[in-house]
Amino acid sequence: MADNGESTFTVIVAAVANLGIAVAKAVAGIVSGSSAMLSEAAHSVADTVTEVMLLTALKRSEKPADEDHPVGHAGERYVWAMLAAVATFVGGAVFSFYDGVHTLVEGEELGDPLVSYIVLAVAFVLEGFSLRTGVKQVKAEAERMRAPFADYLRLTPDTTVKAVVMEDSAALAGLMLAAGGLLGGQITGSGVWDGVASLLIGCLLVYVAWVLGRANAELLIGRPLPPALRAGVREELLAVPHVVGVLDLVTLIQGPGEVLVAAKVDFRDVVTAAEVERACERAEARLRARLPSIRRVYLDPTPGPTDTA
Repeated sequence: MADNGESTFTVIVAAVANLGIAVAKAVAGIVSGSSAMLSEAAHSVADTVTEVMLLTALKRSEKPADEDHPVGHAGERYVWAMLAAVATFVGGAVFSFYDGVHTLVEGEELGDPLVSYIVLAVAFVLEGFSLRTGVKQVKAEAERMRAPFADYLRLTPDTTVKAVVMEDSAALAGLMLAAGGLLGGQITGSGVWDGVASLLIGCLLVYVAWVLGRANAELLIGRPLPPALRAGVREELLAVPHVVGVLDLVTLIQGPGEVLVAAKVDFRDVVTAAEVERACERAEARLRARLPSIRRVYLDPTPGPTDTA
């Protein structure tokens, strides 16, 4: 999994791009009278606020463990990422729905769309660059984990990078919707196309907010490693000398690059306490060698079902 430095760079690139785009879209929306452009401006503002929250998440999650937080602050990343998903919904989707409905009900005065087209073209290039940065990081991480790109993006515990990729993808789709609304209004002379584009942008943002919110909620509640990795953990434990069974296995993702493993392990009855201790040390070393993100390993020697007291 990527370190915080790589994720921070990805988020900063997205934040800088979105801030500039938001201002340009707002100016273009006012000049052209396009509700879809104003919705896109709200979309970019929401994305900028989201990235600020994600940067806060990255910074605060780096705080070391202490007496009051014995397993560290990695989980705080998901709290801020959840707030970022809420910001996407409130700041982008709600405004887009309001503006779209207002345009359909009240109508709008269409101005010169040329400025909007220019802004949309520039925004498409900038959003594309930001998306490329995020996709490049996810691809590298997926290759390190030997997982398909789509599966890794769906399951990655690095929700900051996932948020950037999803929001930039939604931004590119939103730009095309806004362009379609402008073009439809220009051809027909009706603001209905622009209002519909605004509503579709709102739906897009609701979907992104829902996916990101659900992913962060799962990690806040406690999500285990994927089945294939859990099977690998069990396999490594069973390969340790003197281990005859893994009676119960719990894995918990605490943050990107931070996984806890706890297991009830059945050892051979004839082994000494010293051999059990050495076996536990070997097990921890094997697990970390196979999956470096495993930071904490707790093994509980437990009699198997066929053992007698």
